[in-house]
Amino acid sequence: QVQLVESGGGLVQAGGSLRLSCAASGRTFSRYAMGWFRQAAGKERELVASISWSSARLNYGDSVKGRFTISRDNAKNTVYLQMNSLKPEDTAVYYCAAARSQLVFPTFEGDFGSWGQGTQVTVSS
Repeated sequence: QVQLVESGGGLVQAGGSLRLSCAASGRTFSRYAMGWFRQAAGKERELVASISWSSARLNYGDSVKGRFTISRDNAKNTVYLQMNSLKPEDTAVYYCAAARSQLVFPTFEGDFGSWGQGTQVTVSS
């Protein structure tokens, strides 16, 4: 099992930027794909972005393409989400997640087996 702790959320004005971080511990971070999800009030959780263990493969949700960037530092056991040009509709709780299986790129939410506690991002208009 892996433990995930998110940080970096907060309140920002529309058009602004935030960087989320997720620190992982408990297993070999460098062998597992990672992802960021979000859940807005009254809505289902959705994939924001995912990254393979080597950073060679990236995937983004349509609503964030061109604005958000996922990255990771395997030496620091940390995955990041750089969020630029934020919009009020980006307001949500953001969750970090780790893939269930090593060296497998997750396709579905069920492919992620460990979750952080979430961090709130609020974008004001």
